[in-house]
Amino acid sequence: MRLLVFWRSTIGKKIVMAVTGLIFVGFVIAHLSGNLLVFRGPEKLNSYSAFLRSLGALLWVARGVLLVSVVLHAIAAYQLAARARAARPVGYQQYDHQVSTFAARTMRWGGTIILVFVFLHLLHFTTGTLQPVPFSEHDVYANVVGAFRIWWVAALYIIAMVALGLHLYHGAWSSVRTLGAIQPSAHPLRRTVAAAVAVLVWLGFTLVPVAILAGLVR
Repeated sequence: MRLLVFWRSTIGKKIVMAVTGLIFVGFVIAHLSGNLLVFRGPEKLNSYSAFLRSLGALLWVARGVLLVSVVLHAIAAYQLAARARAARPVGYQQYDHQVSTFAARTMRWGGTIILVFVFLHLLHFTTGTLQPVPFSEHDVYANVVGAFRIWWVAALYIIAMVALGLHLYHGAWSSVRTLGAIQPSAHPLRRTVAAAVAVLVWLGFTLVPVAILAGLVR
């Protein structure tokens, strides 16, 4: 009952968004570390993939936590946006200084793009359903290189990473602010840690398709 009351409250939804958002940030960083193994060759990347599969039930638990986090995050975001529209049907002419960055103003669109991308990404590299080249469950390196040799696949991936970087920039900062780890600031551009995380994640994920398109990874 208390959990239901907590969930129905505005602050409860914001805390759920903050916690699930930080879970997603942690996953993205871990996922990036694995993806960058493509630069070390097929043996390293495929060994990493085999290690993940060997985790068995633990891997499924992690996937379950991520799935629940994404669902809760999306529902909370939608409901909070609906409450904001109901409370303020006519928008302000100017944004409050706390959320006056481009990343903040595109959070909803960016979140939608990321949600669609995650779904397509799973069908692409996890199940092989949308794989434009022959798919092998045990040869992740070949799947990645083969897919990103196709320019439009790489382009879609790169665009999605821009949305991810912007979402991380504002989301990571607002999450820790919601949890009380940092204080509000009148200077939204001075979010050094959030900016560093966003740039590094965007750059790391973008380097993979760019390097493959350029022929640096074969």
